[in-house]
Amino acid sequence: MWLFLLIVLPHLDLFIMSFRAKDEYGQMGFSLQNYANFFAEPIYWLTFVRTAIYSVITTVFTFLLAMPVAFYIVKVVRPKYKGFLMVLLLLPFWVSELVRVYGWMILLRESGVVNFFLLKLGIVDAPLHMLYTDATMIMGLVYTSMLFMVVPVISVLESLDDSLIEAASDLGGSKISIWREIILPHCKPGITSGAIVVFMLSLGNYLTPNLMGGKNSLWFTEQIYNQFIASFNWNQGAAFGFLLLLLSSLIIWAGLKISRQKLGEVAS
Repeated sequence: MWLFLLIVLPHLDLFIMSFRAKDEYGQMGFSLQNYANFFAEPIYWLTFVRTAIYSVITTVFTFLLAMPVAFYIVKVVRPKYKGFLMVLLLLPFWVSELVRVYGWMILLRESGVVNFFLLKLGIVDAPLHMLYTDATMIMGLVYTSMLFMVVPVISVLESLDDSLIEAASDLGGSKISIWREIILPHCKPGITSGAIVVFMLSLGNYLTPNLMGGKNSLWFTEQIYNQFIASFNWNQGAAFGFLLLLLSSLIIWAGLKISRQKLGEVAS
């Protein structure tokens, strides 16, 4: 009942709202115009394409960082230290995303901590401009999404028998071949599950791109925000919201097809 009232009902209302638009006489009626506007205006669909591409890049970088971290926690570190390392991973998420993003901004701004030490050590002669770039934005997205990739990978790595790795090593397998033939295939469900979560979180993120990306880092959620808040065009904003949900679902479906996995297998 609460699920219906808090989630299903508001989304149903927005879905109906997305099909409402004014006709040439100024009367509100059923129309597909709000959805047509997305494809008619290049700024809208190009912003979505840009958002999707950068979300994929964020997912890739998150995986590259999360995989060795998860492997170290599960297979390298002593069992008595695993809980401590997991707490360290969870620690940043005890505060809101806004606080974490502002923390990075304090570190990276021209008068921030990083530039202070670079200047003191004589590495640079003038403060570096590190904020408000696409690279900084991606770094912030990776940081905010890291945990959601590490946890599912850890869960599947714990079921990997150490004897398989030892046997492959005894038979002359290199570290690269062991990772390619044993570890990565075993972790495939966890990697896919984490990738879906990270991709969706990045695609729907508003705060990090807006604060760390600057005015030139257009993000599709900003277009939705502008329609709802700046233009007071709730019908168009609702249409953009459902287009974001639909198109992101299609991208995930395509990714599952390419990786030859089923959503049920990943979810389990």
